[in-house]
Amino acid sequence: MTASKDMKISDILKMDGGTANIFLRHGMHCLGCPSATGESLEAACMAHAIDADKLICELNAHLETV
Repeated sequence: MTASKDMKISDILKMDGGTANIFLRHGMHCLGCPSATGESLEAACMAHAIDADKLICELNAHLETV
């Protein structure tokens, strides 16, 4: 399993629920909001001023362990 910046947040959460903690640590607290199912991870990162590359790196490091 590998996450990418063009994926929806909800799709990444479906890959493994443990990714929620990573999103929360990065300041993304709106995991259940409509935007989580409608916009890409990259768009959400831009809206929240979060480094998408750093976040995707952490997400994929986690996903390698599950």
